[in-house]
Amino acid sequence: MPREIITLQVGQCGNQIGTEFWKQLCFEHGINPQGILEPFATETTDRKDVFFYQADDAHYIPRALLIDLEPGVIQGIRNSAYSRLYNPENIFARDGGAGNNWAIGYSQAEKLAEEIFEMIDREADGSDSLEGFTLCHSISGGTGSGMGSYILERLGDHYPKKLVQTYSVFPSQHSDVVVQPYNSVLTLKRLIENADSVVVLDNTSLDQIAVSQLHIEQPSFAQTNALVSTVMAASTATLRYPGYMNNDLIGLVAALVPTPRIHFLLTGYTPLSIDQQIQEVRRTSVSDVMARLLQPKNIMVSANTHQGCYVSILNIIQSQHPSDIEASQVHKSLARIRERKLASFIPWGPAPIHVALSRKSPYIPSSHRVSGLMMANHTSIKTLFSRSISQYDVLRKRKAYLAQFLKEPLFSDDPSEFDNSRAVIADLIEEYKAVEREDYINYGQILEQRVNQPQFSPQLQLSQQPPQFPQQQQLSQQPPQFPQQPPQFQ
Repeated sequence: MPREIITLQVGQCGNQIGTEFWKQLCFEHGINPQGILEPFATETTDRKDVFFYQADDAHYIPRALLIDLEPGVIQGIRNSAYSRLYNPENIFARDGGAGNNWAIGYSQAEKLAEEIFEMIDREADGSDSLEGFTLCHSISGGTGSGMGSYILERLGDHYPKKLVQTYSVFPSQHSDVVVQPYNSVLTLKRLIENADSVVVLDNTSLDQIAVSQLHIEQPSFAQTNALVSTVMAASTATLRYPGYMNNDLIGLVAALVPTPRIHFLLTGYTPLSIDQQIQEVRRTSVSDVMARLLQPKNIMVSANTHQGCYVSILNIIQSQHPSDIEASQVHKSLARIRERKLASFIPWGPAPIHVALSRKSPYIPSSHRVSGLMMANHTSIKTLFSRSISQYDVLRKRKAYLAQFLKEPLFSDDPSEFDNSRAVIADLIEEYKAVEREDYINYGQILEQRVNQPQFSPQLQLSQQPPQFPQQQQLSQQPPQFPQQPPQFQ
């Protein structure tokens, strides 16, 4: 039985990338813009029900909620060719907006919570076996960050046993939003505490990839959103075209997240193209694809993966024909990565490289036999958090642009939420540093000992200096674990 996933698109950015995601899924499953299954796509074994359900007239409707405090983007969706695809009752738009201010978005979400969660509850009640939620949003604006943060907090209360994965767009290094550092820090705290998995989509890196690899001098939002939709569709491929492993969201999260707070993931994709008609054609193989996925130029986060180490890797390898991939090719590729030391792994455990095989959609022509997506947990992601804190400190030191925040209820009585959020992020940075050391396996015990010390404040003390660990006998390095069962297609 398919495990359903409900997608929440919040804010302008969230609805833009969400719209591209649904377009891609419709292409891959042979569904036209009106939600009608094309005649050539009736004899398939894919799992459309994970992301779609059928109305009484048999047309497919996305399990999606479109939420925004400004009508512009949603009105554009209503006027597009895909206007009849969505359930009108799942579209929530208001006039006024959040003014790129996290506090306004959060306060508006509190006022509108009953209406929003009535929509979410109705959609959840219509699912036979709901597995979790996917949130698409930006961390730098007002609605996606503020309202998205509130929804994250409430989802944990309403559905404590359901998984929450986010596709979070991180801002460019030179953002036009002056209060973006405040918005980012406040949102990151909620992503750390309330999400099970966060797929980081870095605008800086997306722009660099579009310029350097796709040769687009000035990439538009539509073009970068197309890159995002490619990643989102590929990351859900094993859910929609199931094989012998990673057939549900819990399988993906379990393969990548070893401890609750270390759940921020970076992605890489190859071969990359946003125009199916114009592609640079080259010979692709499993070994070639898996090696290219580790190259920094293919990774969609502006972090240097040559520094730090991989906590875990999941490679989703796609092909249209089962004969294109053999078990021996996968094993040979894994051995090559280990022997040539193409990646550095954690010193306190085995080198976990998971490989999931999935079919490509037969309805989208491709010039390449094999393509791949890497979802990886890497300690270099902490550089994005450090950058957010540095930008925040510049504004906070001068108390710049705080007036609009202090007008909202969350900050009017006590503005300490800013510094509390910063401390949570700083603690996470220290934990990522600890992950790179051999004695990380004792991190929880030593943290607990420090918390129990008198006059200990984890939000203040842990953020100022890293925890000190006792000397321990060096752990033995274990080789990567290979699949015991040969890959199979269904």
